[in-house]
Amino acid sequence: MLPLRRCFLLSILLFAPLPAQKQPLTVHGLLEFQRISDPQLSPDGSTVAFVVQTADLDQNTMPKQIYTVPVEGGSPRRITWAGTKNYRPRWSPDSQRIAFISNRSGSNQIWIMEADGSDPKQVTDLATEAGGVLWSPDGANLIFTSDVFPDCPDMACNAARLERRKKSKVKARIYEDLLYRHWDHWRDGRVTHIFALPVEGGEVRDLTPGPRDAPPFSLGGADGYAVSPDGKELCYVQKPDPNPAANTNTELFVVPIEGGEPVRLTQMPGADTSPQYSPDGSYIAFLSQMRGGYESDKWRLSVIRRVPLEEGSEAQPEPAAPPGAAARQEEGEEEKPQWRWDPDTIAFLTDGLDRPVTGFTWFPDSHRIFFTTEDRGRQGIQMMAVTGGAVRVVVPGSATSGDMQFTPDGRTMIFTQQSGSKPVEIYAASAAGGPPRPLTNLNFSLLEKYDLPAYEEFRVEGAGQTPVHSFLLKPPGFDSKQRYPVLFLIHGGPQSAWGEQWSYRWNAQVFAAAGYVVVMPNPRGSTGYGQKFTDEINADWGGKVFEDIMAVVDHVAGLPYVRPDRMAAAGGSYGGYMINWMLGHTQRFQAFVSHAGVFDLRSWAMETEELWFPIWDFQGMPWENPKLYERWSPSRFISDFFTPTLVIHGEQDFRVPYGQGLQLFTALRMQDVPAKLLIFPDEGHWILKPQNSVLWYQTFLGWLDRWLKHNGEVPEPEADVTAGP
Repeated sequence: MLPLRRCFLLSILLFAPLPAQKQPLTVHGLLEFQRISDPQLSPDGSTVAFVVQTADLDQNTMPKQIYTVPVEGGSPRRITWAGTKNYRPRWSPDSQRIAFISNRSGSNQIWIMEADGSDPKQVTDLATEAGGVLWSPDGANLIFTSDVFPDCPDMACNAARLERRKKSKVKARIYEDLLYRHWDHWRDGRVTHIFALPVEGGEVRDLTPGPRDAPPFSLGGADGYAVSPDGKELCYVQKPDPNPAANTNTELFVVPIEGGEPVRLTQMPGADTSPQYSPDGSYIAFLSQMRGGYESDKWRLSVIRRVPLEEGSEAQPEPAAPPGAAARQEEGEEEKPQWRWDPDTIAFLTDGLDRPVTGFTWFPDSHRIFFTTEDRGRQGIQMMAVTGGAVRVVVPGSATSGDMQFTPDGRTMIFTQQSGSKPVEIYAASAAGGPPRPLTNLNFSLLEKYDLPAYEEFRVEGAGQTPVHSFLLKPPGFDSKQRYPVLFLIHGGPQSAWGEQWSYRWNAQVFAAAGYVVVMPNPRGSTGYGQKFTDEINADWGGKVFEDIMAVVDHVAGLPYVRPDRMAAAGGSYGGYMINWMLGHTQRFQAFVSHAGVFDLRSWAMETEELWFPIWDFQGMPWENPKLYERWSPSRFISDFFTPTLVIHGEQDFRVPYGQGLQLFTALRMQDVPAKLLIFPDEGHWILKPQNSVLWYQTFLGWLDRWLKHNGEVPEPEADVTAGP
């Protein structure tokens, strides 16, 4: 007979409830996750404000609200409730108030609230609306952006002109210059300017008047403007070329915060962007590219130094007044020297790193800069001295980290981190060492609910025996004795990469949960594997990169747990191009999905908006290099199309206009190839609205299931997109 104690323990084991089995992730489950962005550490280092975006499926919207969380630990707290868009939280220098953008009054305007969210007050009421708000470090001004008519002398003129347009029965558009539309919207004659507004009230001042955007659309990095620590100067980005569609060159300028003539700081062929003043005002750090016209050139961390006007570049700059206090000249005090930014002091700190810098921040002592680089599908945090030298790894690149900021004493760093199996959360790390601690865990219950396997990885030899890296994701509950269909995902860019990142538009976990082994190759053109590897797709869109992908396919087809006779491939943007190219060059796949893919290179080059892209990648426009366009155009191989293909496009896509999708679908059906066309009238290059996203995933997976699981038979009707899980 068993002892009583052992019998009691056995009964507990027999009758205790089993742990809840985790569920595979569906698109409805994906929409449950809260999306964290834009963390902002208060100047006193006590609190982080951040934005949380959620999906409202019933309203088909993606509302944004602002939260705060103490750096020392505690529960995040929502502090905005009115309106559906509350974002861009920026702290006052004394950490007592938060400026933000909100649509609660009917349009996007600047509001200010107390640090706990109380007493919100509207600051602007502009017909042109407002965005990009920040405080000047002396607390005197709010700096923001607004799209205005360049020939209007004031905001009243802008308001009157917009009202006339609203009432007009004629809605025609007239243009004389290029970049007349961009991404998903038509230009309406307005340009982006940067404005200053006194916090205590007064007139709005236009700091960047003229016919050009300042700042322009950014190719990478953070804001295209910053204010000096003493609050007296604005540094901003602007394109000097009158044809912004044909080149990527941007330069840095400075102008007094009270207004005046700008001074140009940089003069290089590539893009210079994302300026940040050092805390003592001695330097401006920025991101820079060497090659003009090439948006995927390596981003380098660069600095320019301030020097005394009379003494030349050897003298040491005087520290600026500390944040929150304007520099004042005491009566009888000797006049301080004048200073200037010296272009001869520009230093490219990360020239020796064969990886692009993706973000950076100053350490409080102004002697060190912390930055992130993309490396083999991951993003770690590194540090180096402002004078250059050795690079030190701070946070290893085991996942994707970014958004670094420091408390004033430098003892704590806050940052974000994500992976392929975990969305963005905010963390704090101590300078004394030890593992980082989470400040937010908003998605903990969902991570416990859903089965989210970790990414695996492998390498194969691609074209020219060059190593090609790929990520692989197995289905939840993977059984090595079973054999699974395979989905290859081809990334866009083409100079981009799959990484340890959480995605809402192409979430590999959702695809794997549908029963597919998901493979994400990073072939030629991918970033994070050295600039040479990235450059080798230029003028070679269907060459080495196609060989790289097929080498990955060969490897995966030989795995014991996959079905080589049940393979599909899908991609968006350049990934869609590659699907269209594969249509005419291989019959190894049972199905394709082409989302926003380039189909006919010549017609695409003539209707896309950022013309520097085809000019660089195809060495000129179609009439300048017709043979190269013809060689790599998928439309040339229509007679070899045989694979069933789902074609997806948004009518508001101006990067790859939806006529490309219509041409592809027409070619497929005229060749009698099974095809389906999914068009979103209210979407651009990306599918963003919640109900549209549900339909996108359902149609995508339904197409794969039809050809990889049901031998071409149409599966059960798809569910109502508004239905729950």
